[in-house]
Amino acid sequence: MSVARVTEISATSTKSFEDAVNTGIARATKTLRGVSGAWVKEHKVSVRNDKIVSYQVNMMVTFVLDD
Repeated sequence: MSVARVTEISATSTKSFEDAVNTGIARATKTLRGVSGAWVKEHKVSVRNDKIVSYQVNMMVTFVLDD
């Protein structure tokens, strides 16, 4: 039996939501061991001069705790 923990992170990208998710997971796995999944909780865009300038995701990242 294992125990997991969930932590919320936010990541941004100037390219896309998918890139923001990839950026967030890449950063989370530098610090957290045993990342097993993520739930994208929110999507947000920033607009300047009628154009999207950045994409942001808030994610709940699940990781399994060491024994």
